[in-house]
Amino acid sequence: MIMDELLNGITVTKPENHDPLLPITGIQFNSRKIVPGDLFVAIDGFSADGHRFIDQAIANGAIAVVGQQPIAGLEVPYYQTSDSRKALARMASNFYGHPCKKHIMIGVTGTNGKTTTAYLLKHIIEQSGRTCSMIGTVNNIINNQVIKSKNTTPDPLEIQSLLAESLDEVVIMEVSSHGIEQQRIEGIYFDYAIFTNLGNDHLDYHESIEAYFNVKSRLFKRMKKHGTSIIASHNEWGRKLQYKLADSAQEVFTFGNRTDDEMQLINVCTEYFPVIKVRHGKSTQKIQVPLPGMHNVWNTLGALLTVEKMGISIKEAARHLSTFKGVPGRFETFSHPEGATFIVDYAHTEDAIEYCYQTAKRENAERIVHILGFRGKRDSAKRKDIVSLCSDVCSQLILTLDDLNGVPKDRMVDELKKLNNEFADGSAEIIPDRTKAIQHAWDKAKDGDWVFITGKGQETYKQSFKLPTSTDKQTIQFLKTAKHPVSS
Repeated sequence: MIMDELLNGITVTKPENHDPLLPITGIQFNSRKIVPGDLFVAIDGFSADGHRFIDQAIANGAIAVVGQQPIAGLEVPYYQTSDSRKALARMASNFYGHPCKKHIMIGVTGTNGKTTTAYLLKHIIEQSGRTCSMIGTVNNIINNQVIKSKNTTPDPLEIQSLLAESLDEVVIMEVSSHGIEQQRIEGIYFDYAIFTNLGNDHLDYHESIEAYFNVKSRLFKRMKKHGTSIIASHNEWGRKLQYKLADSAQEVFTFGNRTDDEMQLINVCTEYFPVIKVRHGKSTQKIQVPLPGMHNVWNTLGALLTVEKMGISIKEAARHLSTFKGVPGRFETFSHPEGATFIVDYAHTEDAIEYCYQTAKRENAERIVHILGFRGKRDSAKRKDIVSLCSDVCSQLILTLDDLNGVPKDRMVDELKKLNNEFADGSAEIIPDRTKAIQHAWDKAKDGDWVFITGKGQETYKQSFKLPTSTDKQTIQFLKTAKHPVSS
């Protein structure tokens, strides 16, 4: 692609040595990935400033550079822009030929429920005869090929590459607040956008819950001409978003328990795998929700309303739900020889953990046991509220480690001790090794116990633990098949 085509729609200051016909063979924002013929985009990142690596990029073969800082005297053309992140995303879209235009694009955002809603959508859409790609937290799935995810919302180059590679009719994207704030979805427009809910999360990144909401709501400004918004009204932030979009040209539909919702939940007939009664238009029908818990009632309703707007009847979609097999790392249940139930779940917010407890209570759990870990360099402000919640509900709370992310282990253990003393009245057990914490709960489990292991879901461990496993699920499977007690 020639330079002027790549810069189309991007405001830059063009240098004297600008060549509109300069052929660009690739784009990179990592100087180490540059090959001759590439353009380098210098981004002021969170851990390093890309402008420091311009010389390295040129040495590796970059033939042009885009950045924010005023820089002179380079041997290649340098284009200054006000926002190099936005420029990167727009150039990526230009480079790959605006691939979002060839797909029906569905964006899913919210604190909780993005992944489950995306998997539900993919299943229903594919069972209805359409092909579907997915970009999200667990995996990226393109043309039926599974690619392990690095982030919920990938960087702009990866997103546009995946969209260009996809031959599927529909693409579902989980859209994180980080992805929106960091301009990763710039240049992408959606046919459908879904808002699941909002809760206290990522407040180490966003200055307040209001700022977090405002970032999330920016997804709904990225709609195609006849775009449709699907909003959960049972959450106060969903109602605020509905009000915010009232004067927009797009169609806005809600699901919840209000009489004015497009899809209204009338009642829940059973609890664990809920059978629900739903009103849509003038008709009502019973629907079997394929996943446990009230939170999955809302996830299912959001998926059903979206596919209905795509032309798939609620009756047909509900029929397809019967063959849904679940989501990796989302409320995956495992039986214990003594009759206990172990659950691996990604839950890492108060709301998500409360949903887990509600399900256990509805199933008459005799005891709730929780193995809870926190990650280094993550939102520490929410930890005290989560520990307080867990200690109030659980018969046994075990505090353990999640990913350290460069924080010294001793410092994280001290943090667990402090949380235990201040917000759990010293009642929690502290077992830093995550696998040994799970083994401890496994060895002590009794009939009627519900044991939750939260925070990582399907994710692999980033450091080594005592047991020879790499995920929470593998740890449980190891303990189920171990013929002899595992040494401490």
